[in-house]
Amino acid sequence: MSDEHWVYVVDDDEAMRESLQWLIESDGMRVRTFGSADAFLSACEPGWSGCLLLDVRMPGMSGLELQAYLSRRSICLPVIVITGHGDVAMAVRAMKAGALDFIEKPFNDDALLGSIRRALETDDRDRVQRSARSEIQSRMTDLTPREHEVMDMVVEGQSNREIATALSVSIKTVEVHRARVMDKMQADSLADLVRMAIMANTP
Repeated sequence: MSDEHWVYVVDDDEAMRESLQWLIESDGMRVRTFGSADAFLSACEPGWSGCLLLDVRMPGMSGLELQAYLSRRSICLPVIVITGHGDVAMAVRAMKAGALDFIEKPFNDDALLGSIRRALETDDRDRVQRSARSEIQSRMTDLTPREHEVMDMVVEGQSNREIATALSVSIKTVEVHRARVMDKMQADSLADLVRMAIMANTP
């Protein structure tokens, strides 16, 4: 788990914020608390890492609205939703919108801390994947339009002969393009190239 992580608590109930801060800090994690979605958005920066502990029912912008807002702006913090009794339907909506977990009040301390740890591990994993995807997409920008065509056909499983026929070029020309694609993409094998193509196109 990264030392850069913070747990961001957004809840309009001051006593709940203080209780959550004490609990999470007692487990060795760093916490920042906010009394509203607007207060969180005023401070939030795209590079923040960690997870968001979010009350679904708040005055002004609700937890669900904040979750949707962050998603539209590609701010990718894993979300754990805190719900009161009777808010399970809203929690399910949050899960369908991408929340990692939901915890009902009154919550079990160990269950909440376990959920937070899983969210922080998810954030670590997602950041590594986004970095790798960005690197692959950067390599793809170096391909010529024809090399892009050849790469697409290669990862679809077409043979050099099939590609040559489709593009009305010689097999030797396809082999040259294919070698350049492998070199520019830094792919060690066809399987490696296919994996890169899948990762580059994964949202």
